[in-house]
This record gives sequence, structure tokens and C-alpha cells, in this order.
Amino acid sequence: MGTDPADPPQAEATMEQCACVERELDKVLQKFLTYGQHCEQSLGELLHYVGQLRAELAGAALQGTPLSATLSLVMSQCCRKIKDTVQKLASDHKDIHSSVSRVGKAIDRNFDSEICGIVSDAVWDAREQQQQILQMAIVEHLYQQGMLSVAEELCQESTLNVDLDFKQPFLELNRILEALHEQDLGPALEWAVSHRQRLLELNSSLEFKLHRLHFIRLLAGGPEKQLEALSYARHFQPFAQLHQREIQVMMGSLVYLRLGLEKSPYCHLLDNSHWAEICETFTRDACSLLGLSVESPLSVSFASGCVALPVLMNIKAVIEQRQCTGVWSHKDELPIEIELGMKCWYHSVFACPILRQQTSDSNPPIKLICGHVISRDALNKLINGGKLKCPYCPMEQNPADGKRIIF
Repeated sequence: MGTDPADPPQAEATMEQCACVERELDKVLQKFLTYGQHCEQSLGELLHYVGQLRAELAGAALQGTPLSATLSLVMSQCCRKIKDTVQKLASDHKDIHSSVSRVGKAIDRNFDSEICGIVSDAVWDAREQQQQILQMAIVEHLYQQGMLSVAEELCQESTLNVDLDFKQPFLELNRILEALHEQDLGPALEWAVSHRQRLLELNSSLEFKLHRLHFIRLLAGGPEKQLEALSYARHFQPFAQLHQREIQVMMGSLVYLRLGLEKSPYCHLLDNSHWAEICETFTRDACSLLGLSVESPLSVSFASGCVALPVLMNIKAVIEQRQCTGVWSHKDELPIEIELGMKCWYHSVFACPILRQQTSDSNPPIKLICGHVISRDALNKLINGGKLKCPYCPMEQNPADGKRIIF
């Protein structure tokens, strides 16, 4: 039975730890704000005081009168005031250092920073190969996020050789997304039309949504754009069967064009959220068409690690406390099942109903003649006298007749 990382007690404990650190951080930020205001006020008053004294000294010099005892005393007091102000500001600044230090201590107190023991050193045996895989994952993430110059710099510094064929899809996607962010539909429409057939095979509505958004932009232009909008409506013809209702709504909005769509029942057509939606739709459909994941492998791995790490640290502490050596081999399996959520389900898995273990490349699922499926390890344990009796039905069979299946 796996431990659910989203259990309420564990989630509450984690939130309390974050709150403790956040409280210390708030104290530091408040001290910085107070110190800044006090520093500005003190220096302002000091500059004003010195300015007045300077004016008095300048006046006395112009008159040619010797420095009076009063001015001499005022100068002495001014020097003392400058020294006291600087010392006070320095002392207050030093106090902030201790507050910043308390933030670090709060982090150390509430979060276990020693996570190296979660992963065995054997995982990094092929260090050079693992390093190259990690660098490639980072480069792919940077390309996918549109940070092309940073990715190129990393490739040069790490001597990583990335083919142009690998870069090209990311370059094209980012170029089109940049245009969409600037509300330029041209590149995206050109791309959608050129990939129309493959997008239809994916049941994508990207091209229709792009045409709809262009039509809405024409509507936003007011009555002067009415004829142009009517003419552009011909682009909806190939989509009439699948998007009939949406097309009817857009054509109905023409009735209110002279009165202003923003004050009509069709004002939702002018919502800026349509631009965010088209960016998401384009990213998802383009990635599917090009065989890319919407999220980079690095971001998915990082998110999964954030969910799994607290659970693994807890189970490691329990194993060490109870001295259960050999329970966790660290290599190809986890000691418990960790639920990462539906978002991280990318492929089917099979758990052996006999040994209750998830199958792997070294222990694959085997289909028996009777149709039942068990793991290879379970099959080997059930062999008796060269024969195998299915644990679910009475059929006896030759173990060699079992066939490996792939999900």
C-alpha cells in the first residue's frame, strides 16, 4: 500500500513548515522597509541641517567676520550629530544581518537539506553519460521555453552537439507563439493550413479557432469592417458541420455591430482570454503533431520529484530507524508506491496480481495459455515438477508456452 503524499496531516505539516519560514521572511522584509524609510529620513534631516550650517558659514565669510563661538559650537555639534547618525544606521543595518541569518536557520530547521542519501551513488556510475542526458534535458527545456540564446550558449560551453533537425521544430513553434502573443495570427494560420490534413487526423479544431479569432478581430473594428467580416466568413464553410453552433453565434453578432458588441449579448466574443486559449491550443496540437510533449521532460521530472521526494525521505527515515537493511535497492524500484496524480500518467503499467509488484524489463508480464497474465517471477515460483498450474483456473500447462506481452 503506497503512501499518498496528499494526505491531510502531511500536507498540513508541510504548509506549517512553509509558514514558519514565511513568517521569518516577512520580518526581514518589514525590517528592510522600516530601515530604508528611517535611513532616508535621517539622512534627509542631516543634509538639511548641514546645508543650513553651510549657508551660515558662507554668510559669515562674505561679511569677513571671524568665526564666532556660537558657530564654532554649532559646527562641533554638527560633526557629533553626523557621527551619531552614521553609527545608528550602521547598528540598525547590522541588526538586519541577524534577521537574515534567522531565515536561513528557519529553513534548515523546517526542511531537511540532506537529500543525497535518497539516491544511491550507483545510479551515477556512468557519470559522463548521465551528465550528457541531463544537459540534453536542460537544452530541450530551454528550447521549449523559447530561451534560444541560452540554449545555444549551453551547447557551446558543454560541447553538446545538437542537430539542426532537433532545433527546427522548437524554433518554428516559438516563432509562431511570439507572433500570437503579439496578436499576429498570420504565421499560425499559415502553419495550420499547411498541416490541415494531419491536424484533422488529430481531431484538432486549431484552424477553425484561428479563423474565428480573426473574424472576431474584424468585428471589433466596428461597422466599417462589416463587409470584410462577411467576406471572411467564407473560411468557416469547411467547419460548418462540426462547429455549426459557434458559427451561428458569430454570424448573429453582426446584428449588434452598429450598436457596439461590447454592450451586446455577444460581448464575450471580445474577451482577451481567447488569445491565451489560442496559444494553449496551438502549443498542444503542434506538439502532438510533431511528436513533442507539451511540457518538457525536465519540468515533468522536477514536478514529479517535488511530489515524491518528501515521501521518499520519510520512508528512508523509517527504514533507517527500524534497521531494515536491503528493503530498498535504490536502483530500478521504489520501496513504496507513490501517487503522482493523473497528470503524470503517460503509459499503462501492469502489477502482478500474485506478487503484487509492478512488472519491469527484467520481470515482464507473461500471458498464459488460459489468458491470465502474471509476472515472470510469479511464473517461476509456481512451477512444480516442470508443470505450471494457473493460480486463477485449474488449467495445467507448460511454462514455456507463456508469452511475454507489452502494454
